[in-house]
Amino acid sequence: MKNTPTIDLAAIRRFENLEFLAKQLVAGFITGLHQSPYHGFSVEFSEHRLYNSGESTRHMDWKVFARTDKLFVKRYEEETNLRCHLLVDVSPSMYYPVETYGKIAFSALSAAAIAVMLQKQRDAVGLVTFSDRINLQTPVKSTSTHLHTLLLNLQQVLQQPTPTKTTETATVIHQIAQQIPKRSLVIIFSDMLGRSDDSSALFAALQHLKHQNHEVLLFHVMDKRTEEQFEFAERPYTFVDVESGEEIKLQPSQVKAQYQAAINQFKQDLALKCGQYKIDFIPVDISEPFDKVLQSYLIKRAKVK
Repeated sequence: MKNTPTIDLAAIRRFENLEFLAKQLVAGFITGLHQSPYHGFSVEFSEHRLYNSGESTRHMDWKVFARTDKLFVKRYEEETNLRCHLLVDVSPSMYYPVETYGKIAFSALSAAAIAVMLQKQRDAVGLVTFSDRINLQTPVKSTSTHLHTLLLNLQQVLQQPTPTKTTETATVIHQIAQQIPKRSLVIIFSDMLGRSDDSSALFAALQHLKHQNHEVLLFHVMDKRTEEQFEFAERPYTFVDVESGEEIKLQPSQVKAQYQAAINQFKQDLALKCGQYKIDFIPVDISEPFDKVLQSYLIKRAKVK
C-alpha cells in the first residue's frame, strides 16, 4: 500500500481547518487501499463487513468478491452501532516539540481522521480531552453535525496548552472507565508520560477499562528521535520540564545512556502490561506517515463485534 504523505505538523496549526485535512487524509488513505494488493478493506468498508464462516450467504456481495477475492456481506444501518470514545491527552508534554506542537498536532489529526471514518461507517463517536482532569467530554453520536462540532473541538486543542504541573492520566482513565455505560471501543492518544512513580496506577487504570469490557486501542505518541533516541547535538543544553518548569543544564552525552535505558524500560513495561490486558498497544512516531494509525484502527474495528 502506498503511504499517505507525511504532513508538516506545524502546518496543521497554521491551516486552521482540521476537518478538511482529516477528510483529505482519509480519502488518500482509502485510495491507497484500492491501489494496494492488500484488499482487507476497500472504499466500500462503510457499507460492508467481512463474512463470518457459517452465517447465511443471503446478503453476500458477489461483485466485491469478484474484485477482491474476499467474502463481504452487505452491512445494514442497524448493524453499525459501534460506540467509540476518542481520548486525547492535552497535557503540556503533548505540545512537544514546542516549535511544532508535534505530538498534539499528530494526535489531533489522527483522532479527527478516525472520527471521519467512524461517521462514514455510521458509528457513534465521542471525544474526551484530558490533562490533570477531564477538559472536555462530548456526547457520543453519529450525526454529521456532531462530527463537525467534534472536529472543531479538536481544532481548538492545537492552541496554547493549558498550564498544569502534573499529568493525571491514570485518574482520568479510571474516571472514564466508570462513566462509559456500554461496551465501547476506547482509543487513546497519549505519550503516557507523568510522574515517575505513577506506573502502577497507570497500569491499574488501563486494567479498569478492560475490566469494564471495553475494547482498547492505545496509540503511544512520541517524537522518536529526541524522546527515545535522545538525539541532540553535543553541546550544552538547558532542558526544561514542560509540565513543572524544572530546569537542568547538561550535555546530552552525560545522560544519554541512562535516559535511553529508562525510556526503553518504560515502553517495554507498558507494552507488556497492555499485552497482558489484551489492549492493542501501538507505538507511533510523529515523523512518520499516518497510515499506521488508520490501518491499526481498521484492523481493530474489524475485530469489534
